[in-house]
Amino acid sequence: MPTIQNQLFIDGRFVDAQDGATIDVLNPHDNSLITRVAEAKAADVELAVAAAERAFGPWSRMAAADRGRLLLKLADRIEACADELAHLESLDTGHPIRDARHIDVPRTAACYRYFGGMADKFQGSVVPVETGFLNYVMRSPIGVVGQIVPWNFPLMFTAWKMGPALAAGNTVVLKPSEITPLSTLRIAELMAEVGFPPGAVNIVVGYGHAAGQALAEHPRVGKIAFTGSTATGRRVVEASKGNLKRVQLELGGKGANIVFEDANLVAAVNGSAWAIFHNQGQACIAGSRLIVHERVADEFLDRFVGLAKSIRLGNPLDPDTEMGPLTSALHRDRVLAYVDVAREQGGEVLSGGRAPDAAELARGCYVEPTVVRARATDRVAQEEVFGPFVTVTTFKDDEEALAIANGTEYGLGSGLWTRDLSRAHRFGQAIRAGMVWVNSYKRVNPGSPFGGVGQSGYGREMGFEAMHDYTEAKSIWVNVDAVIPPHFKR
Repeated sequence: MPTIQNQLFIDGRFVDAQDGATIDVLNPHDNSLITRVAEAKAADVELAVAAAERAFGPWSRMAAADRGRLLLKLADRIEACADELAHLESLDTGHPIRDARHIDVPRTAACYRYFGGMADKFQGSVVPVETGFLNYVMRSPIGVVGQIVPWNFPLMFTAWKMGPALAAGNTVVLKPSEITPLSTLRIAELMAEVGFPPGAVNIVVGYGHAAGQALAEHPRVGKIAFTGSTATGRRVVEASKGNLKRVQLELGGKGANIVFEDANLVAAVNGSAWAIFHNQGQACIAGSRLIVHERVADEFLDRFVGLAKSIRLGNPLDPDTEMGPLTSALHRDRVLAYVDVAREQGGEVLSGGRAPDAAELARGCYVEPTVVRARATDRVAQEEVFGPFVTVTTFKDDEEALAIANGTEYGLGSGLWTRDLSRAHRFGQAIRAGMVWVNSYKRVNPGSPFGGVGQSGYGREMGFEAMHDYTEAKSIWVNVDAVIPPHFKR
């Protein structure tokens, strides 16, 4: 068994919640109890913010290269503990262990390594102004930042949030999901081991309406970065307005995944399955709307449905498992309820749509890979299901394909499959989304900005854009040798 921490991490120490409250953390494979973690409330958030405030001065004044070295040491330590972290993530979230080992942990280490290298390379600028003046713009850290991460990719999203914030010189109070907090607490322990100073990072596990609300409202938190549902994102904005703190939102999605008549169907089928069924479809960027040209729809669906039916469900700790459980029973029930919604609106369930029959999976939160033929305006094609549930809609021409792709309130991830380079560029520019993948899907890199438009939020994770989002521009004017005549005469 991996190391399991179950306390809050405040001011460099693991501590119980002030009122002793705890939260049960369950294994989604069989709903057994893994552990009970301390439950943070407003008083605990206050302690964490105070610790981050005390740490901010020394941390922000530390040489950027030294901050970077700590992030690089953390990346090394994550890689050294890769098997343990993968096991913990799989146990807590239901990610298949093969994905946790080969995707989650490497991407986490890569993110900390990228921002460790970025820390002393993020520069200001000099503006060419009128003769006699020097005007330079420096980037200053915001101060204490609050961060709230969801339950679907806790290990990776924790890195996406903390990496740039810490590299830029901020201190952090982070609230992981109460459903999947274990890998985040282990990362806090590794941070202490490699030498992060007390208070630079504080982890408060708790419910959104208590710990999350307290963090978003806190008058001494300068920024709140939130990843989660659009509905909750609106509440975060409302809570943040007391001190007009900066807000960054990475919210829901309803990814359009377009298959044109000239697509390589083998690649499109495999890539589209990855787009929706990886992590049981629990991804904001999931390609949850398949939009297929009518000329190739029958052949594509024959192959795609066959692949979906072949996916092996099972215990996520089994290396042969290709799809694990959804992360909670409540969410499983929500996803299955959308099958009824689809049927009520005339949709056709082509495969899946139920919990598996296998006895060994009966106690868990499993849902079969589900493919539903639906109209573009149906609820299941408009609302984020957030599970292994994909709708299929056909189109006749490029104009119709683009209208369907842009026909939701969301704008996060999208994909298209075509051999036509001109079409690829035209659609890449015309699709209303923060990210477009051509002949691929769900590719991410620490240097590439990640985020959306519309109801998918604003601001960006990763890359130089993230560093800008965690700093303030300060313009400094210096009179070198300009003669300024008096404006007023006596």
